[in-house]
Amino acid sequence: MKYYAVRLSPEAQTDLVLMHANIVDRSNSNVTADTYIDRISGFVSSLNVFPERGTVRDETRAGLRIIGFERSASVAFVVEDNEVVVLRILAKGQEFDRTISL
Repeated sequence: MKYYAVRLSPEAQTDLVLMHANIVDRSNSNVTADTYIDRISGFVSSLNVFPERGTVRDETRAGLRIIGFERSASVAFVVEDNEVVVLRILAKGQEFDRTISL
């Protein structure tokens, strides 16, 4: 079984920070935000095994894959030789086509 390194782009890291802040604003709870970010981080980390999942979106970017998380967020990533690069992590309702830098 092959294992891949998983790396978050600076944009994906920013997405997580903004998601956390948004959850704190809506729920008034750091614990709720921390728990959600921990779950999504664990999900993203699981891409280290069998990362060729999700919907392929070659029309947007060659090799781009999008996978949903708990029906509340979408993760956009590409699988390279030994690494999975997470490009963006967007909350439900945001569109990838306009936000992913090619």
